[in-house]
Amino acid sequence: MSKAEIAKRYVLFVISLFFAALGVAFTKHGELGVSPISSVANVMSYKFSSLSLGTWLIIWNCVLIVGQIFILRKKFQLIQLLQIPLSFLFGWFTDLGMWIVSFIPVNSYFIRIVMVVTGIIILGFGVSLAVIANVIMNSGEAFVKAISDSINKEFGNVKIVFDVLCVVTSLILSLMFFDFTIVGTREGTIISALLTGVVVKFFISKLKEPLHAVLCHKSTE
Repeated sequence: MSKAEIAKRYVLFVISLFFAALGVAFTKHGELGVSPISSVANVMSYKFSSLSLGTWLIIWNCVLIVGQIFILRKKFQLIQLLQIPLSFLFGWFTDLGMWIVSFIPVNSYFIRIVMVVTGIIILGFGVSLAVIANVIMNSGEAFVKAISDSINKEFGNVKIVFDVLCVVTSLILSLMFFDFTIVGTREGTIISALLTGVVVKFFISKLKEPLHAVLCHKSTE
């Protein structure tokens, strides 16, 4: 793989982070819950609102990176430390996305559902770009891969368990922090869990070939 192709792939990955973060912002603005991977940070942003959702996502992603190091130990590849600056970038993009969507009124349940579905589509688009870029995993997927590799279980099955545990953790935190009331994890979280994978597969099927042509194109002098 040439340096030019690697550079283009990282540019595509950064673009993917922006769209994924914007998707999170849309679902968050709908106030019906966010994706499972973001649910813990979302609850924490309600309880400790002095820190933005983007900041809590940075903290959560860094926790997952530390988890990878703990699980993999000597097998942890130093290149994966790139997840740290990329996690900060994702957090900043999320806060930018929150500012962008803040001008959209959400004064009805229908609009809130539309925001959630729109967010899922944008998030799925962003994730598909990251998959096609194929340079580095985000911290959530890398954490799941670290577990699946260490226990020799299929990635997809571990991902399902991880998502469920994220939601359960967010519910427990909500019940602890808000007098046994569920805050920040609602039907939008379930919808996101069910539909995001479908959206990702759709965009990959449509974008993989044309984007690979761009990524692998060699300029001629």
